[in-house]
Amino acid sequence: MATAAPPPIRNLADLRKRLGGIPLERIWFHPAPGTATEKDVVEAEEHKQRLCELVDGTLVEKAMGFEESQLAWRLGHLFGSYLDQNDLGTCVGEAGMMRIAPGLVRIPDLSFISWDKLPGRLLPGKPVPDLAPDLAVEVLSEGNTKREMDRKVEEYFEAGVRLVWLIDPKKRTARVYSNPRRSILVREDQSLDGGDVLPGFSVALAVLFRHIPRPRKK
Repeated sequence: MATAAPPPIRNLADLRKRLGGIPLERIWFHPAPGTATEKDVVEAEEHKQRLCELVDGTLVEKAMGFEESQLAWRLGHLFGSYLDQNDLGTCVGEAGMMRIAPGLVRIPDLSFISWDKLPGRLLPGKPVPDLAPDLAVEVLSEGNTKREMDRKVEEYFEAGVRLVWLIDPKKRTARVYSNPRRSILVREDQSLDGGDVLPGFSVALAVLFRHIPRPRKK
């Protein structure tokens, strides 16, 4: 069944809606929306130390903060320990750019890529490889919106991702997707499970959130 073409972008409101209603400060206007390329993604990181995804020809700056980065690092460390004992693939962190579809560059906060996707078990050697991870992890920040993340989840599975984790440090929960329309909510007293992608891997959310302060009650 053919997918209907998205409506044309006529103004800034249309662009913001297409990108999921994200804060305007995350939408770059240099280069102009609709004209950005992968080269601009790489240059933003190399020369301005800013991580931007490429969406609909527009540079969209990643929403990231100190706590979110620490969570991704901590989970990556646990992945590394698991993979030392289970040689299934490799991980990349929050600067791991990937072309998951033509003209679409996404940068999960943490990705697991099985050796099956890397011929000879060698890394691609390109700043933006044509690659989709097996597991994509996104740690939610205040600048993320539900519509933005819904679109990301859809795109990840269309690209061949097998499992998506959306980790919410404010709510101290995680949502695990096995397909775009099927997910389960994991609460702080429960554990994240690697399923068929990382068999035997498990981490309690209470452990993951150990150093994240709880929101103050109003």
